[in-house]
Amino acid sequence: MKKKFFSLITGTILSLALVTTAAAESFDNIPAKKQTELGLYLTAKDAYKMKTEDPKVLLIDVRTRAEVAFLGMPQVSDANIPYMMPGEWDVWDEKKKNFKMEPNSGFLLSMEDLLKEKGSTKEAKIIILCRSGNRSANAANLLAKGGYTNVYTVVDGFEGDKAKSGDLKGQRVVNGWKNSGLPWTYKLEKSKMYDL
Repeated sequence: MKKKFFSLITGTILSLALVTTAAAESFDNIPAKKQTELGLYLTAKDAYKMKTEDPKVLLIDVRTRAEVAFLGMPQVSDANIPYMMPGEWDVWDEKKKNFKMEPNSGFLLSMEDLLKEKGSTKEAKIIILCRSGNRSANAANLLAKGGYTNVYTVVDGFEGDKAKSGDLKGQRVVNGWKNSGLPWTYKLEKSKMYDL
């Protein structure tokens, strides 16, 4: 009896160690632009699981209003608080081949307001999601500088990464919230929208 119990315990511990090691290894090759000061990373699937298992976890979509309006957002999001906002529409960003975006000066204040509304603190688990993991990393770093201690970033974002080869090369069809079949919607809730 003792041998069977010992074998069961040893097997369970070994299994947990392997799972933990595998999960940690899956984030070894995160591109520099997706890395954060806190080093807390999730895939879209992991983020959905964490949020649905613990409703106190906050899921913040940091994409622009236009992105959530035209591309939808996760059904389990707590709020849309854009990290970047459109600047002047007549200013072109040659490097990015797009209109100039500027950091949202109200981002930290909006996060603090949301925490108060939810009865939460800066120690709460917060998941940050953007299109593909770059802005969410920047937003997570800003929150870390603001005293937040449990900020996770979704490394594959809402739309996922671009395919590197094949017929769909350059399209966001690899991983991400939408490509993983996780629940999302075009029907937005006014109470979750930024500054309304």
